[in-house]
Amino acid sequence: FWLKPSWLRQASSSGRLPTHVRAMGKLHTISRGYRHGTRNKYAKKYRTKGMPGVARYLATFKRGDYVDIVVDSSVQKGMPFSFYHGRTGVVFNVNRNALGVEMTKIVGNRQLRKRIHVNIAHVRKSRCNESFLKRVKENDQKKRDAKIQGKEIKCKREPEGPKPMKIVKADEDEVEVLAPLPFVENYF
Repeated sequence: FWLKPSWLRQASSSGRLPTHVRAMGKLHTISRGYRHGTRNKYAKKYRTKGMPGVARYLATFKRGDYVDIVVDSSVQKGMPFSFYHGRTGVVFNVNRNALGVEMTKIVGNRQLRKRIHVNIAHVRKSRCNESFLKRVKENDQKKRDAKIQGKEIKCKREPEGPKPMKIVKADEDEVEVLAPLPFVENYF
């Protein structure tokens, strides 16, 4: 036996629904799943859809390498949380299908060291320290050359500093002094 609520019993007796009955509060819950808010973040670019190529899996990684975490949404296994998408970290562990990556995360007023394992499909070699390694090689070569020649060399980078002084010379005839014209009150 089903009992009708009082407002519905009144409505059925009068023949129409009351106007004061409305839906109240939240009509649907906002989903906060593991991949929430990633519609655009994980979307693949035009003509790059589908599974990753073989070259992605053949790349060799060693401990201490810098890697960028870029989530490939076509591979669901070993996918990191969306916060780590686009972050750069250092490899601390190499497994068969995954890499252990260590990076920092700012939480409140402190920096935490986070260690996560990510599938190789979601990792690519970083170019963040390319220029540094190139500079190290060049400096080592400069040091070797200087040692052979018996000279001292400075490898430190120095700021450019101010531009050198200049003196502008001119004849007095060529100098033209500009002055504003006097204001003439003229209302014609």
